[in-house]
Amino acid sequence: MKFSCEKALLLAAVATTSRAVAPKSSIPALEGILLEANSQLRLTGYNLETGIQATVPAEIQEPGSLVLSARLFGEIVRKMPDDMVIFTAENYMVNIKCGLSEFNILGTEPEEFPELPTVDQLNGLTLDQPVLKSMISQTLFAVSDNESRPVHTGSLFEVDDNGLTVVSVDGYRLALRREKVENIQGPLPFSFVVPGSALSEVEKLCSGEGPITISQGARHIMFQTGDAILVCRRLEGEFLAYKNAIPRNNPIYVLGDTRAMLASIERVSLIISDKLKSPLRCVFGNGVMDISTKTGIGDAADQCPIEGDGKGLEIGFNNKYLMEALKAAPAEKLRLEFSSGVAPCVILPAEGEENFIYMVLPVRLKAN
Repeated sequence: MKFSCEKALLLAAVATTSRAVAPKSSIPALEGILLEANSQLRLTGYNLETGIQATVPAEIQEPGSLVLSARLFGEIVRKMPDDMVIFTAENYMVNIKCGLSEFNILGTEPEEFPELPTVDQLNGLTLDQPVLKSMISQTLFAVSDNESRPVHTGSLFEVDDNGLTVVSVDGYRLALRREKVENIQGPLPFSFVVPGSALSEVEKLCSGEGPITISQGARHIMFQTGDAILVCRRLEGEFLAYKNAIPRNNPIYVLGDTRAMLASIERVSLIISDKLKSPLRCVFGNGVMDISTKTGIGDAADQCPIEGDGKGLEIGFNNKYLMEALKAAPAEKLRLEFSSGVAPCVILPAEGEENFIYMVLPVRLKAN
């Protein structure tokens, strides 16, 4: 096996595929990257749950394949001078040259590396990378980390006539994002659940401007963009019927500036820590929202102007959950809806289409 390749291109491909490499595995090959040189150079990282494959432009003199330690290979390429990398392998002894640097390391046989699952496409859709990236980043924070309901450790992708809806839920909050999608393949509607760990890698893959194609198979999902492919298993199970879970027609609502509300909450949250937990006490009055909290080291209070009359509604929130929803909301002005102090708070855009909905469950407040 022999090829030469630009250092920057090889380094980018190694960095991308390394994210799917198992840090420790009972199968030693899974701690490595599979290199395959045929008509093109292909690198694969796979941890049996998520696999990432990247294709690199290279000049291939002799075809072949082998597995190299992801950590060591990545470090070597990163520290090489900016030049052409010349890679030669004979009987798993690998010689890597670049400029005046030279390394000889041992690879392992490719037969030990498990094959990436093939995705028999049942349905699919294509959208722009920045759109998918924003949809993931604005919902991923609400994915559950509780393994007792595995289906909620991922996000629901629901595709229908209106486009794509991504929903995450963890029992305390819900995050929903909608976008119109023109390019859909397969009969509508269809849905699948993608693990949160795979979605954080997809978010990193969406770094350019081009399209990304999502293909749904019987057991796996494939995300394909440019010269990179990510394959992950689908999560099975009954996802929360979110449409029934979001209360609408709420009698009380106020409008607020996203940044101003976030700044007030962040100020009051300064005295809350992991050791000193305490809910935020929010009182929605006429034109003003009062936020306060009390912990073992003192108390804090702040006011934020709002539009509308909250009718003096008092409600408690986990400060982290409320802040994460406001930070993710892609609008400058929000509408907050309530029905009572013990019912969920529904957060929507104040104007325009409802392309996102966040829901945060309240926390029980102690009496003053």
